[in-house]
Amino acid sequence: MNVVVDLNRCQGYAQCAFLAPAVFAMHGEEALMYTPVIPEDQLERVHRAAAACPVQAILVGEEAGPGAG
Repeated sequence: MNVVVDLNRCQGYAQCAFLAPAVFAMHGEEALMYTPVIPEDQLERVHRAAAACPVQAILVGEEAGPGAG
């Protein structure tokens, strides 16, 4: 499964990094880094992170397919 973050929309609240640290990480205070292919054992955490994003910048699964982000 894939994940895409709209980095233009992301405001660096870091909720995703707290909820799914194996996939999302803050680099410095504002730059988000992430793994675009979600490991199976991280799916639930990534879905929670996407739901918690205050600006809804995270797309998961089919939403993150070709042309997304």
